[in-house]
Amino acid sequence: MRPPDEPRTRAADTEAFDAFYAASVGRLIGQLYAMTGDLAEAQDVVQEAFVRAWERWGRLDLDDGAPEAWVRTVAWRLAVSRWRRMRTALAFVRRQGRPATVPPPDPHHVLLVQALRQIPEAQRRAVVLHHLCDLTVEQVAAETDCPVGTVKARLSRGRTALARLLADTELDPRTSRLPEVRHG
Repeated sequence: MRPPDEPRTRAADTEAFDAFYAASVGRLIGQLYAMTGDLAEAQDVVQEAFVRAWERWGRLDLDDGAPEAWVRTVAWRLAVSRWRRMRTALAFVRRQGRPATVPPPDPHHVLLVQALRQIPEAQRRAVVLHHLCDLTVEQVAAETDCPVGTVKARLSRGRTALARLLADTELDPRTSRLPEVRHG
């Protein structure tokens, strides 16, 4: 233990903490793993406890293994808190009942999404904003922070690429395989 009148320096604190960490992290993870039965959880809570120890390093009693006991106690409490939050969340999910059945995506939607994924990002963004979000070319230009002419070029190239990708599919307007849309 340092004498009470000896000032502590940040460098000395850092060295002492680094030595403490190196000497005890493996042991503490092993202990918390034994307590929790979950290695990833043990690693997480021990690391979080070390962060908290570093924040309080100047105030922790450095004699008789007290910092290690402090880190172990904090890590255990963190693990318990996580378990409680998880238990509460699971109880909430159970009270909600079974989720509503969601129908599978429309095959035409799947085809369109697959085709959109194959065109460059800038073209895809312009096409989606203009055709799916119903933005004007000027609004797309403002949102994407590019000139109107660039948006028009991206739309033109994107539509051409999509037409090529969707050729001979159910979404090809040249075939009469499009589903009939009924209004009213």
